[in-house]
Amino acid sequence: MEKVNENIDTVSIWINFAVDFAVEYGFQILGALVFLVFGLLVINWIGNRLINLALARNIDVTLSQFMGSAAKFVLIVLLIIITLGNFGISIAPLIALAGAVTFGATLALQGPISNFGAGVAIILTRPFVVGNVITVHGVSGVVDRITLGITFLTGEDGEQIAVPNKEIVGQVIVNSMEMRIVESNF
Repeated sequence: MEKVNENIDTVSIWINFAVDFAVEYGFQILGALVFLVFGLLVINWIGNRLINLALARNIDVTLSQFMGSAAKFVLIVLLIIITLGNFGISIAPLIALAGAVTFGATLALQGPISNFGAGVAIILTRPFVVGNVITVHGVSGVVDRITLGITFLTGEDGEQIAVPNKEIVGQVIVNSMEMRIVESNF
């Protein structure tokens, strides 16, 4: 019987702790969660509005989407930092940890990161745009999509060609604009 009373006392202590925690921090947590959800909705609206505004000003589709995605990313990082502050979490150790993790990740992910860097260079300098016919490294096709990591082409026979962006930057690119070049070997 003593064991049962001990268990009831233990459960009672935990319930009292949970109730005290909910009373003391409940509204703070609820407010932070509401702020996070509302912030994500506003960030999505801002990003989409930025993309539509850029497209209305006749800015390239790829560059417009890049600007919208970059704005969303920066705003989400700021929102997370503010939300963690609302929860009462100190973000200074998290920033130091993020710096250390970033350093290790950049060493481990040099290949993919170089693709992303080359993708940013392609998007910003725009040596070609969606719809152009390009030839690079002996591969030619119509540019379907330019992402941060890969440029997608459609070849003469309708095949999908994915070229890593780091293979494009620094190479000779033949851009035939919208004209299709057909080569034949006899």
